Amino acid sequence: MSPVWLARRLLLMVYTVIIVCVLVFAITQALPADAAQTLLGENASPDALVAVRARLGLNDPVWLQFAHWASRAAVGDFGVSMRTGLPVAPEMLTALSRSLLLALCAIVVTLMVGVPLGIVAALQQGRLTDTVTSLVAYLGVSLPEFVTATVLTLVFSDRLPWLPATGYVSPLEDAAAAIGHLALPVLTVSVILVAHVMRMMRSETLDVLQSDYVRAARLKGLPERIVVARHVVRNALLPVITIIALDVGYLLGGIIVIEEIFAIPGIGRALMIAITTRDLPSIQAGAMIMAVTYALTNTAADVVYALIDRRIRYD
Repeated sequence: MSPVWLARRLLLMVYTVIIVCVLVFAITQALPADAAQTLLGENASPDALVAVRARLGLNDPVWLQFAHWASRAAVGDFGVSMRTGLPVAPEMLTALSRSLLLALCAIVVTLMVGVPLGIVAALQQGRLTDTVTSLVAYLGVSLPEFVTATVLTLVFSDRLPWLPATGYVSPLEDAAAAIGHLALPVLTVSVILVAHVMRMMRSETLDVLQSDYVRAARLKGLPERIVVARHVVRNALLPVITIIALDVGYLLGGIIVIEEIFAIPGIGRALMIAITTRDLPSIQAGAMIMAVTYALTNTAADVVYALIDRRIRYD
């Protein structure tokens, strides 16, 4: 992997974040919300509104407002929440850590379950194992998240009171309680992700099994387990890395349903509350934090590509 390519990839990531920064600011400026009115309430006097607009710089040209906001955001200062009156950055970063914990646990479960099942289904193509795993994958993809969450809650919290239905506990406070509260959300998210990864892994494994280098390895007399472990799995994993990288973005922004059902105060839920209450600083901070995280994840996926498949050379 060329250092020049890595520098270019990081520079591209910076460009992407800058573009997102401009778009987020432009969209929040277009929202039908008056920051001064939101801060002071509907009964605020005109003089008070004028004073607040002057203090916040809302009377400045748009380009100057963007310059002030971008310069503060570059050092992690996203201002003060209009809803709570507290600094936005710590609140959003705390919410991000909760969503990341849920996402990482779901990805670990997905890799541990989806990858082996996809390989087994490909090696048993056309047999009962392949049929059953394919049906399970189609079922997992077809079920909406709220249906899966409802079924799991009814089974494991209502009928079998083994796991708590809602709430969040930090692992730093109580590791056992944290695992119990995360179990149902992680299972709910993992159902869809396992189905995606399993189908992708099966398809890619079948393609790799038909490649020339796999045939050559078998003709050399290598045991089947060596052929599968060294040649098949390693190459079939490459598209799965892309799927996982894309799923991180989905998990950060698209699991608002899961966070609402299980009352997890993650960044998706925090951003939804900010949009509902027209909390512009929180909207800007949440969107920017998610964009940076997504860009970092995709860059990491490209690096892992090169580490797994040594045939890839970024020059």
